[in-house]
Amino acid sequence: MSGFTESVVEQAELAWLENVGWRVRSGAGIAPGEPAAERDDYGQVVLGLRLHDALARLNPALPAEALDDAFRKLTRPEGVDPVVRNRALHRLLVDGVTVEYRDAGGSIRGAQTRVIDFDDPAGNDWLAVNQFSVVENKHSRRPDVLLFVNGLPLAVLELKNPAAENATIWSAFQQLQTYEAGVPTLFAPNALLAVSDGVEARVGTLGAGREWFKPWRTITGETLADAHLPELQVVIAGLCAPRRFLDLLRDFIVFEDDGGRIVKKMA
Repeated sequence: MSGFTESVVEQAELAWLENVGWRVRSGAGIAPGEPAAERDDYGQVVLGLRLHDALARLNPALPAEALDDAFRKLTRPEGVDPVVRNRALHRLLVDGVTVEYRDAGGSIRGAQTRVIDFDDPAGNDWLAVNQFSVVENKHSRRPDVLLFVNGLPLAVLELKNPAAENATIWSAFQQLQTYEAGVPTLFAPNALLAVSDGVEARVGTLGAGREWFKPWRTITGETLADAHLPELQVVIAGLCAPRRFLDLLRDFIVFEDDGGRIVKKMA
């Protein structure tokens, strides 16, 4: 296990993500105040320029007024309960954002704004960022890897040092709980959570207990992956490859009413 540290696992993870189609950037490199900054302050969890560009690219017939309305609705989720807020944003991602605008003749028009191109993965912006710092209500958190689609943080991948004494995959799970409590805005659009200690990996959804974080054992969806592959690599190839990630987002995430409480599940 010598040299098999969290940093080594993180770099391997980023390489696997790049291999399946994600661009990789350092959180420090795009942090506020840097020459390549992609946000104005650490409280912002959406990469605004990327989201604006995606909305314009996917909705070329809509005026700026309509796109600005869609941007506001995507970045200012309503509601107190995190899972209820997540359900509302999930609907916007899948169904589009209903907007209104005034046409050239002065009439009010309605339209549905596309947020993600589900037909063509290449029509979206895929960005993996490591060590992305977030500050909310004086809580500062820095997840290991975030996955942004069109500027929206849709997945969090958290690691724990496999060489550290007493560190387990559930240490990474507990770290996720700390993030959810301290910087809840980061999780408003979240689709996927994953934890790994470099040996094992588990995937789950927002609000799920540890018993619902499960291994992911297939890449193709038809056969089990080679047992010699690292579990984290299988998660990335099997769930995070762009086409598969879009399928997961659109077709395999459900919200159910469980005795008055909304529960999110990955079907």
